[in-house]
Amino acid sequence: MKKTKMINSELSYAISQMGHTDSLTIGDCGLPIPSETRRIDLALTHNVPTFIQTLDVVLEELCVEEAIIASEIKEKNPEVYEAIKNRVPNLQEVSHEEFKVLTKNSKAVVRTGECSPYANIILKSGVVF
Repeated sequence: MKKTKMINSELSYAISQMGHTDSLTIGDCGLPIPSETRRIDLALTHNVPTFIQTLDVVLEELCVEEAIIASEIKEKNPEVYEAIKNRVPNLQEVSHEEFKVLTKNSKAVVRTGECSPYANIILKSGVVF
C-alpha cells in the first residue's frame, strides 16, 4: 500500500507520468475542461472535496516548481488566494480567459467539488534532483 496520503489511483498515476515542466490543473467544479484533456473528476457534491484539500494532497505527491492562477482570484476569492500563496512557490498570474486556454496543455484537469470563484491552479512539475 502507498505511504503517501493520496489514494486516488487515477490521480496518482497521472502524477507518476509527469516530467519536468509538465502541468496538472486543479479546478473548481465550474472550470470548463477541454474535451481533449484528461479529466479526473473527484467532485462528489458541493465543496467535497474542497480545492484546498485537493491541493494539499497533490502537493505531497508532486514536486512543483511554479504555478499559474487567474489574477481575478485576488479580488473575487481572497481567502483561497492567501491559502495558495502560503502553499505554492513561484506563483504566476494570468487572466482567467488565458488560464482556461492554458489548461489545454495540462496532462490532466482535476475537478474538485469547490464552489467558490476562481479556485483553480495549474501546477508545473519540477524535478526532485
